[in-house]
Amino acid sequence: MTDLPIQKSGTGADSAPNEPVAGKAQPTAFLEVRDLKVHFPTDDGLVKSVDGLSFQLEKGKTLGIVGESGSGKSVTSLAIMGLHRAGQYGRSKARMSGEIWLEGRELISADPDEVRRLRGKDVAMIFQDPLSAMHPYFTVGAQIVEAYRVHHDVSKAVARKRAIEMLDRVGIPQPDKRVDDYPHQFSGGMRQRAMIAMALSNNPDLLIADEPTTALDVTVQAQILDLIRDLQKEFGSAVIIITHDLGVVAELADDILVMYGGRCVERGPAEKVFYEPQHPYTWGLLGSMPRLDRERTERLNPVKGSPPSLINVPSGCAFHPRCPYAELTGGASTTVVPELREVGSRHHAACHLGAADRERIWTEEIAPKL
Repeated sequence: MTDLPIQKSGTGADSAPNEPVAGKAQPTAFLEVRDLKVHFPTDDGLVKSVDGLSFQLEKGKTLGIVGESGSGKSVTSLAIMGLHRAGQYGRSKARMSGEIWLEGRELISADPDEVRRLRGKDVAMIFQDPLSAMHPYFTVGAQIVEAYRVHHDVSKAVARKRAIEMLDRVGIPQPDKRVDDYPHQFSGGMRQRAMIAMALSNNPDLLIADEPTTALDVTVQAQILDLIRDLQKEFGSAVIIITHDLGVVAELADDILVMYGGRCVERGPAEKVFYEPQHPYTWGLLGSMPRLDRERTERLNPVKGSPPSLINVPSGCAFHPRCPYAELTGGASTTVVPELREVGSRHHAACHLGAADRERIWTEEIAPKL
């Protein structure tokens, strides 16, 4: 099917060249997050969902953000989308600080109207549960049409043609008919495809996929991952994959960022994080992965303990209550927050263990069991 012409909408600040922001160093990457903090005040205390996160992402590359539930992955993605802005629509109570730069524009300090113009056009998101993310009273096509017309001055007929084209592109059979179906008439995998069609209808430069394969069977998971990879190549978008499933990031990611307790504990090229991991939490995640080449009688080796309270984060390294190697740090892990340090080319880890200890533990204890 022939692509429809993409019309970039907006005037003035939306289309003008990026202006330097006073007092802030200009970014060098397509997406640059600097010391991001997202805290939520509650009756029980301050929830530090994200607490000093920094990373970069280049155009056309994929970043996998992994970690257990409650590590701050989804909060990070919503912050990039501008959905945590304090007081916006009277709903958000988030306290945000730091910087989020997208193509030279700083989003946290930007005008709310500018952020709304970017959302859906320059940056789009595939939400975790497509059934709840889509409105049950409107057809799938009507929702794609609305998402497209918000950013393009076109008629409903032209937008409907775009919706049919996108449904066809993501593999929905008979798209000219299914465009008039409601979300409940689609299977789980088809709903996820429809969400991808909606997210990509405006050719965004950044696509965020939050647990895109949750609740899908293994065959459909593989199809969705292949679809995201193929469409990324077609559109040239940067992609952030948020998941707790290391198998998903192994399929897609160029780089991996491991989060724990609202902080980054390790980040680097995917092959480095998988084959030369430097943080005990990453070792635990790799060891808990189910594998087809293991004997069926072998039990999984989960990370012992539970994720920390984000209101009362443990002192020092947040992982130390669960870390089997904390005693090797001479008490530093319980008192000093570890800095993210370079442990290899483009590879960083926040761990008090010395390089010799990390190498010995990985080669002698962890790697042989994987």
